[in-house]
Amino acid sequence: MTPQDVLKMIKEKNIKMVDMRFMDFPGLWQHFSIPAGELDEGNFEDGYGFDGSSIRGWQPIHASDMIVIPDPVTARIDPFFQEPTLVLICDIADPVTREAYSRDPRHIAKKAEAYLKSSGIGDTAYIGPEAEFFVFDDIRFESKSNRASYAIDSVEGIWNTNRDEGPNLGYKPRHKEGYFPVPPMDKFQDLRTEMVLVLQDLGIDIEAQHHEVATAGQCEIDMRFKPLLQMADQLMWFKYVLKNVAYRHNRTVTFMPKPLFEDNGSGMHTHISIWKEGNPLFAGDKYAGLSQMGLYAIGGILKHARAICAFSNPTTNSYKRLVPGFEAPVNLAYSSRNRSAAIRIPMYSASPKAKRIEFRTPDPSCNGYLSFSACLMAVIDGIENKIDPGDPLDKDIYGLPPEELALIPSAPGSLDEALQALSDDSDFLRKGDVFTDDAIEMWINYKTQKEINPVKLRPHPHEFMLYYDI
Repeated sequence: MTPQDVLKMIKEKNIKMVDMRFMDFPGLWQHFSIPAGELDEGNFEDGYGFDGSSIRGWQPIHASDMIVIPDPVTARIDPFFQEPTLVLICDIADPVTREAYSRDPRHIAKKAEAYLKSSGIGDTAYIGPEAEFFVFDDIRFESKSNRASYAIDSVEGIWNTNRDEGPNLGYKPRHKEGYFPVPPMDKFQDLRTEMVLVLQDLGIDIEAQHHEVATAGQCEIDMRFKPLLQMADQLMWFKYVLKNVAYRHNRTVTFMPKPLFEDNGSGMHTHISIWKEGNPLFAGDKYAGLSQMGLYAIGGILKHARAICAFSNPTTNSYKRLVPGFEAPVNLAYSSRNRSAAIRIPMYSASPKAKRIEFRTPDPSCNGYLSFSACLMAVIDGIENKIDPGDPLDKDIYGLPPEELALIPSAPGSLDEALQALSDDSDFLRKGDVFTDDAIEMWINYKTQKEINPVKLRPHPHEFMLYYDI
C-alpha cells in the first residue's frame, strides 16, 4: 500500500474522515481525525503536528512540538465509527531534525527488526501472542483519600449462583473450571465469534477462540503468527476491536492481568521463532526438535527474563498473577509440553515450520512493541553469545522438594524488582541503539513515579481486615 493507493482507496470507499493513531509510551492508542479531503501525498512525508507534552511519558512542556507521520501500509477502515473512516497508524518524529523519536514504541520495534537483519542471524522474527482477557457485565472502582474499592460483576460469576436474576438459570463456571465448556455454561461464544469476524474483516488471521480457565468470562482469541512489527500493530487492533465489540453489547473487556482474587489471571503466552530466506531456524535434532540456535535463544530469554519482565509484565497488577506456588510460570526453566515452566516448546506439530519457543511469563497489559522487541533482543543475545540454557525440567515444578526448587531462578516478585533488573541488565537491549538510554530511563522513571509509588502510598482495603483492631 502506497500513499497513492491510500488516496485511491479514500475515493473508492467514499471515506469521510481519516483517523491518525499512534502509541503512547505505556501502551494505549491515541488518535485525532482529519477530513478525508485534507490528506494528500505530502502528508505522508511532512506529517501532522501535535503536543507531545500531553502524551504520557513523552516530551516536557518546553519541547512539546512533535509530528506524526502516517504509514500507508497500515491503512484499514474502522469497523465502529458511524461515518466511513480510514485509520492510519503513525510514526513519531522530531519536527526540527525529522529524526524518529526514541520513545516511540513503534520505532523501537522497527529498530529491533532491523537489528535482527543486520546481525545476519535471520531476516524475520515471527511473534504469536495468546492474549487472554475478561468480559465483565459491570465494573466499578474508586480510589480516594478516605476510601478505596472495586466491584466486578458477571453473569458467569460463580458468586452469582444465588442472585435473583428472574430467574437464575445457573450454569456459572466454578473457580478454575472455565476451560472449554460448551454453552450454556459458556455465555460468550457468539460474542467472541463476532469479535473474530470483525478482526478477520480487518485482515487479521485468527486461529481459534475459546473460553478460558477462570470464572466470570475469561476468554482467549488466538491470532496467527506474524512478523514482529506487524503483530505489534495487530495487537493494538485486537484490543481495540475486542473492547468495542463488547461495548456495543453493553459489556466491558479488560486485559488487566489479575482482576479476580482466587482465580486464574490473564497471561499472554508469546511464541517466537526466527526465519531466514523462508526457512525456520529453530527446527533441528536437539531437545524437543529444536536446533542448537533454538536452544541458545532459550538461553538468552532465561538469562534476561527478569529484565524483560519490566516490559512484558509492566504493571503492579502483573505480579498478582506471577506468584510462586500457583500455575503462573514464574520459574525460569524450559521444557517440552510442561506448562509450569516459563518457556515451553510446543509439540502439537512435527513440521519444522511450527517449531518455536513459547515464553509464558508475559501478560496482555504490556505494550506489544516494547515487549516483543525486548524478547527478540534477548533471543539475539542468546544466539550471538551461545548462551547454554542448561538442562530442561521435564517434571512438575510445583511438586519439587524445596531444596531443589530453590535452585531454579524465579521471575521478579514485583514491578520494583523488574525495573531494578532492567536497570542492572540492559546492555542487550541497547545493542544497535534499539532501546536508547533515554527510553530505558524514562520507562523506569515513569513506572516508578506514576504507578509504583502511588500504589505504595495508599492503604489496601485488606489491610483494614488485617490490622484495624490492632
